[in-house]
Amino acid sequence: MLNCQGIQSIETERLILRKFAYSDAFDMLKYWINDPLVQFMYSEPIYVNNQEVRALLDQYMSSYEKIDYYRWAIILKETNECIGQVAFFLVDSKNHFGEIEYCISRTFQKKGLATEATKAVMKFGFENVNFHKVQICHKENNIASQKVIEKCGFKYEGTLRDFFYHDGKYLDRLYYSLLKEEWSLLC
Repeated sequence: MLNCQGIQSIETERLILRKFAYSDAFDMLKYWINDPLVQFMYSEPIYVNNQEVRALLDQYMSSYEKIDYYRWAIILKETNECIGQVAFFLVDSKNHFGEIEYCISRTFQKKGLATEATKAVMKFGFENVNFHKVQICHKENNIASQKVIEKCGFKYEGTLRDFFYHDGKYLDRLYYSLLKEEWSLLC
């Protein structure tokens, strides 16, 4: 049985994961939400102005009322800037699993920050929410995300072939997961 109690702030060595706030809009536009490559790899639309970002933040912030809604702003402690996001965008209460998604500004990629955020959210999911399984996926051409997933200890499960259609070609979606007992061995 899941123990959904809503989102809580999480602190890691270099990051604070917390609820989104309207004050994050400037950093979101500056760092990632209007970057076509980041948003493509994350399978999300590009947001180009404050009005669009504000509407998205309205959705995020109103959803925090739900006890099974988990979407964190990734805040770099050093600068207090919002450099991305991480979430359990799917919580399956019946089958006791959650699926993680994340995105991080290209400026801050290849520094271990996505791995740090993902590991923190995995820990929260297993220890606080009591997930039996956490899963994650990436597009076949997103090698950077694949490396993050592997560093977090996920095990490859399978490929959904030709899942995405973009620019006249199909891309596969690769799935990974980790069971609670496997995670406890990693700690």
